[in-house]
Amino acid sequence: MSKPIVKVIIPAFNEQNAVGLVIDEIPRSLIDEIIVIDNGSTDDTWKIAKEKGATVLKEEIKGYGKACLKGLSYVAESNQKPEVIVFLDGDHSDYPEEMEKLVAPILNNEADFVIGSRALGNRETGSMTVPQVFGNWLATSLIRLFYGASFTDLGPFRAIKYQKLVDLQMEDTSYGWTVEMQLKAAKNGLRSIEVPVPYRKRIGFSKISGTVSGTIMAGYKIIWTIFKYL
Repeated sequence: MSKPIVKVIIPAFNEQNAVGLVIDEIPRSLIDEIIVIDNGSTDDTWKIAKEKGATVLKEEIKGYGKACLKGLSYVAESNQKPEVIVFLDGDHSDYPEEMEKLVAPILNNEADFVIGSRALGNRETGSMTVPQVFGNWLATSLIRLFYGASFTDLGPFRAIKYQKLVDLQMEDTSYGWTVEMQLKAAKNGLRSIEVPVPYRKRIGFSKISGTVSGTIMAGYKIIWTIFKYL
């Protein structure tokens, strides 16, 4: 049997100090291609990711979901479609070397969708703000209440069967991307599991949790998305 194709999508905005480390720590024996989406950076994110061997795309319209959709559009146009897509942040807060824990259940046909849960893993002190922890709890509680799905986290480190992801018809262009994927997975009957992953302080300044306005906007969009798809 041929080796399964696994592609990694990394949205990145001004992550020149972190994205190279993230790419270096991805287990190359596991993946076929690393795709970095430079989401309007004003630093050397694009240059460093390219030097590290990643496929680099540019999406000038800001938005986490917008960057992810750009990556998926590229994958859709590729000659060989992957079995699995992995999403990973470019700020070095996740541990890329943990990727096999997320991919293995899918390749072993034990799951369709795997989330790396920071809530179940070991979090470095200060790696998540109090509003982030509370927001995760509130959002996952609402998903459990309205969609009947038991999640502990909206963590960005996640893996999903490519065709299942296509079938979800993802559309959010900003902060609602992760929660949209989870609630649509519940609505579509995907076999979803969580695995504990460690989490550390990010490199650099967070564009969302690092500001009051970013935290409020992200929280509003997440809650709005949960009720949008009821």
